Amino acid sequence: MTRGRADVNPKKRLITWIIVLVFCCGCFYAYTRSRGSSALEYGSKSLRKFGSSYWRGDEDTTDTSTKHEEDADDGFIPKSFPVCDDRHSEIIPCLDRNLIYQTRLKLDLSVMEHYERHCPLPEKRYNCLIPPPPGYKVPIKWPKSRDQIWKANIPHTHLATEKSDQNWMVVKGVKVVFPGGGTHFHYGADKYLASMANMLNFPKNSMNNEGNVRTVFDAGCGVASFGGYLLAYDILTMSLAPNDVHENQIQFALERGIPAYLGVLGTKRLPYPSRSFELAHCSRCRIDWLQRNGILLLELDRILRPGGYFAYSSPEAYAQDEEDLRIFRAMSAFVERMCWKIAVKRDQTVIWVKPLTNDCYMQREPGTQPPMCRSDDDPDLVWGVLMEACITPYSNQVHRSKGSALAPWPARLTTPPPRLADLGYSDDMFIKDTELWQRRVEHYWTVFGQNLESDTFRNVMDMKANLGSFAAALTNKEVWVMNVVPEDGPNTLKIVYDRGLLGSVHNWCESYSTYPRTYDLIHAWTVFSDIERRGCSIVDLLLEMDRILRPKGYIIYNDKRSIAEVIKKYLGALHWESVAISDSQLVEQEEDDVVFIIQKKMWLTSESLKDSE
Repeated sequence: MTRGRADVNPKKRLITWIIVLVFCCGCFYAYTRSRGSSALEYGSKSLRKFGSSYWRGDEDTTDTSTKHEEDADDGFIPKSFPVCDDRHSEIIPCLDRNLIYQTRLKLDLSVMEHYERHCPLPEKRYNCLIPPPPGYKVPIKWPKSRDQIWKANIPHTHLATEKSDQNWMVVKGVKVVFPGGGTHFHYGADKYLASMANMLNFPKNSMNNEGNVRTVFDAGCGVASFGGYLLAYDILTMSLAPNDVHENQIQFALERGIPAYLGVLGTKRLPYPSRSFELAHCSRCRIDWLQRNGILLLELDRILRPGGYFAYSSPEAYAQDEEDLRIFRAMSAFVERMCWKIAVKRDQTVIWVKPLTNDCYMQREPGTQPPMCRSDDDPDLVWGVLMEACITPYSNQVHRSKGSALAPWPARLTTPPPRLADLGYSDDMFIKDTELWQRRVEHYWTVFGQNLESDTFRNVMDMKANLGSFAAALTNKEVWVMNVVPEDGPNTLKIVYDRGLLGSVHNWCESYSTYPRTYDLIHAWTVFSDIERRGCSIVDLLLEMDRILRPKGYIIYNDKRSIAEVIKKYLGALHWESVAISDSQLVEQEEDDVVFIIQKKMWLTSESLKDSE
């Protein structure tokens, strides 16, 4: 008697199971794609259809399906871009931990390499629009924003719980409130600053020291209350912190309208020139200053001006246990060999001061560590340059002048600084550039017309700052400007800092180190021509500008008419709208240039819309 199918060929059975398994895997893959896992497709030319979420503009609604049309000149013009997955509403492409995991970069965590910039390859860049979080609202205006923001705009409250005893921030209903506290100054940054000014014997207990302290660097800044309260003294602070376990601290700072930058004291130089700051500050910033032969202290030394201060508030400065005492003794001995001296030590803070001249350096015994930097080392070359464990000497001009020879603020803004000579620029060129940009900014505001209120802008970026004259023309307005100097052009950022302004070096072929929805106004003067010349993608730059621009924020395009015509074709896809266009001959530029004002519309995904209703 036979046993039915017992004699079926086992090989045929195996083939059948393989076919079934492949079919199931294919179905699972198709399902996951349909659920939105493809929302982060990369590459400007590889747009794929993405869902059908609800969009809301100022007056109309559209869907998020990717649509495109043929163009005779460019071959491809999208009618809409896809929307990134909601979980990427805070993506920072060059500081993306997922990218590090995916590419399996071998990084040294002990020196913070994982918090440094690691950018995706051009073919792996996001080609989608970053959605605002559910319930997003137009940010609260300055100066109220210093003390309160909408909770929905940064829906992370773990710092309020984790730092509840330190008064960093408090959740109150639909808002997050900032009492002004910090890890070391629980009772408020204002009292802490008054105490510090008193320690330094500054007139009237004012931190600006009669205009001689203007630019400050705050390492490990938290939510930047230290820098926020310094604004009342006419002091600009570059508040720096990495995208670490307190990952949203810089985002909170920027939402508050306080200058801040995502970065870390790791292996590479900070994106600031030498001799940029009058004061550096560390309040329990959890930095091991003695690591790698004191290389991080030497980086602070590089960016501090002659006679600059380092204010250090930390257990090592006042605790009496053996380990803290050991660290403080070692740190004191090290900075003494750097020619720093203790200006004052009181309670829980020690403040060191940097020498005014090279005299101390020249008097050190041969072989003293740390060494002086090589004579061919350029301390102002910073983009992608590794830190070096050496002391940066002063130029002959600084040595002779016994300091930076900068005018006090506010005269500093319009007084030609000595370092102009480093670039071969004359005082007359500086003065004419300042006057020219004053006229250009006046023209911009005329073009804006009725669109502007006194509080329309707070966070402003100048994508190609040159000498900082655009920002100088805005000093009568309640704004701060991130002056960006392209890394491949003249190294003018030191002039920006010598004017009492802030900025950073950057390569616009890559994403900027900031959160989405950071800036109210972006000024793009000849940036697109530069990008075109370098062979980088104009579309990638448009998407990056959209990422960092706040909803209802503005762009001032000042460049070639031909590129403006290309940008116009992308307005609908980006959900931008043209506000005005003007012949730039009115602002003394090339005949082919135009001024083009653009506004980003407010749009929400379906999830955002549900939460806002």
